[in-house]
Amino acid sequence: MAIVIHHNPDCGTSRNVLATIEAAGYAPVVIEYLKEGWTRPQLLALFAAADITPRQALRTTKSPAKELGLLDPAATDEALLDAMLAHPVLVNRPIVCSPKGVRLCRPSETVLDLLDRMPPGPLYKEDGAMILDAEGNRVG
Repeated sequence: MAIVIHHNPDCGTSRNVLATIEAAGYAPVVIEYLKEGWTRPQLLALFAAADITPRQALRTTKSPAKELGLLDPAATDEALLDAMLAHPVLVNRPIVCSPKGVRLCRPSETVLDLLDRMPPGPLYKEDGAMILDAEGNRVG
């Protein structure tokens, strides 16, 4: 099963999702979008597949969203997309693609819905919060 993660290694949630995918035995394709950037067709396809709007995908904290006026409800989807292309950090992460679907995986345990097999438990996030117990059951 092919899995692609649009990843930011500086983001704890993104690191947790990548670790979960790898713990389940997958070798995902990792796209560091801050280095590679985005294309408009790529973003439109990801958002459509994940059933989210550009506004729902907008990273509002630790990004220039406020300074760019993007938090204004009057900012159009086109304006948001233009800004995301110019400033890749404006796209919330991680976005994971698998044969089971595409999701913005926040919180990180959302990625479990995209996997055919679960990682062995217990599994913890970086902050120590348990995702899976010793029997492999979801926690929380």
